[in-house]
Amino acid sequence: MRRRDFINAVAGAATVWPLSVGAQQPEQTRRIGVLMNIAENDPEAAVQVSALMQVLKERGWILGTNIQIDYRWAAGDSQLYRKYAPELVALAPNAILVVGGSGTGELQRATKTIPIVFVGTTDPVNRGLIESMSRPGGNTTGFIEYEFGLCGVGVTQADCT
Repeated sequence: MRRRDFINAVAGAATVWPLSVGAQQPEQTRRIGVLMNIAENDPEAAVQVSALMQVLKERGWILGTNIQIDYRWAAGDSQLYRKYAPELVALAPNAILVVGGSGTGELQRATKTIPIVFVGTTDPVNRGLIESMSRPGGNTTGFIEYEFGLCGVGVTQADCT
């Protein structure tokens, strides 16, 4: 083989190699931990899991393909929250979704680095879970169903719910 042919062959392979290597690498699977405040056999559990899976699917996340989900079912039991929070953290998920404030607090004690997203938490600012809704701080953020400040002057939180 002539030197010029050899150089052209190597140059051609060098330009194609990064493309072929990139195409052969599998998509990275992401992991989500989910800490639920209901029991796994609760009829509402199937509804909530189905809704989560539908939203993920609409955004291109397919269970077993590019996403893995680890569920823990605390059923409102504080001992189960204390057990499951560090268990989920030990799985090293990319993020943890938590339903309810009790689970959020336990997860915050278990990790300062894994993102925690809460839903169904009442008044997370006054509970000390976040600094504010606009700037939650730390590794925790989330959604609330209603803002007590919108209820009106002289109205208690119990009246708003």
